[in-house]
Amino acid sequence: MTTTYSALQIDTIPDRPRSVEIARRPEIRRAASPEGLRRGEPGYLRASLALLAAGLASFNALYCTQALMPTLTASLHASPAQAALTVSAATGVLAVSILPASVLSERFGRGRVIVASALAATLLGLLLPLAPGLGWLVAGRALQGLLVAGVPATAMAWLAQEIHPRDLPRAMGLYVAGNTVGGLLGRLIPSGVLQFAGWRLALGIDMAFALACAILIATVIPAERRFTPKRLRLSSELRTMAAQWRDRRLAGLFGVGFIFMGVFVSLYDFLGYRLNSTFGLPMSAIGLVFLLYLFGTLASAQAGRMVGHFGRDKALLVGAAMAIVGMPVIAAGQLWLMLPGVALFTYGFFTVHSVASGWVGALAPASRGEASGMYLACYYLGSSIIGYLSGHVMHAFGWWGLVGWLVALIGIGCLFAGSVSRASHRLQRLS
Repeated sequence: MTTTYSALQIDTIPDRPRSVEIARRPEIRRAASPEGLRRGEPGYLRASLALLAAGLASFNALYCTQALMPTLTASLHASPAQAALTVSAATGVLAVSILPASVLSERFGRGRVIVASALAATLLGLLLPLAPGLGWLVAGRALQGLLVAGVPATAMAWLAQEIHPRDLPRAMGLYVAGNTVGGLLGRLIPSGVLQFAGWRLALGIDMAFALACAILIATVIPAERRFTPKRLRLSSELRTMAAQWRDRRLAGLFGVGFIFMGVFVSLYDFLGYRLNSTFGLPMSAIGLVFLLYLFGTLASAQAGRMVGHFGRDKALLVGAAMAIVGMPVIAAGQLWLMLPGVALFTYGFFTVHSVASGWVGALAPASRGEASGMYLACYYLGSSIIGYLSGHVMHAFGWWGLVGWLVALIGIGCLFAGSVSRASHRLQRLS
């Protein structure tokens, strides 16, 4: 590896032997790579592996009860809305914890927050199968949402801080892939175990896998080399967030995240009930439906290309259109039509999310951390609030009522997306 120096460092090095001596000192060597870890360095591989495991552990822990909901309804005599609380409690507390976790990471270090968050959330997960009833399970899931918040709040910022800009997209892609696969395994593992055991063992085995991933993070994550603690000022942070809400484009994107994530989680929360009651599928087969998440992985990879061809505003509306077109197909009474509808909706949702989250960062370059944190807070708050309300709609009006409710919400999401597009075009004309 070639050692590089800034102009100031070169001016202060009197001769070559002295420069060699300085280059061998760890504290100078850390400063000598100001742009971050490069692909091919051992630290880059360890960083990528650690953040891949972070996605696997955190998103597995976050959604570990979603595939169990029909079984929880039968075993714990809970309504669909009550069973949905095992997901909504975790995502709701996560939503309000993201910004505080992000602020704490600026003071104590992002790497420490990631490791502590992943280990604490997955260790708690091992206790969840011991819950004596639904109330205790929901309370434990709420605490788990609080503990896991440090990973999504800081992981992307940690990568941007420690990885060289040229190699950042690949590392970021691994982390996003870990998120998708972690969420997928959080559904597949418990639903697979349900084939031969109850929900308690299914949840325990899943959380044991998540804990193994968390231990891997703590083992391989490299020490932060470019972190500088910041003095936190609450008044300054609040002024920044208030200014973001006054920007119609940012506020609209926050609304897009809230609505579309709420619809997405609602659909997957209650899809299992439909597949079990109407089509008679066993829980192991219902779990395989979550493989349709892979269409989301494909959409995320293609979203950048779509933005390049059509622009952010049109790409956002195209994704929203895919989501709303998929809903009537999902409502069909034939399984062979329903599953392609879920795939189309999933592709559209992840297109919307990828475009919106990237657009938020582009609109707030001076306060990217706060803007991204606010977007994620709205995103997960939508998951919690709309997911819970959808349970009541399902209980009162059945599957058709739920689909109508979700279509109406997507319509509201499209209005938010349209407002962002109009505000963007207006500012372009003025400039």
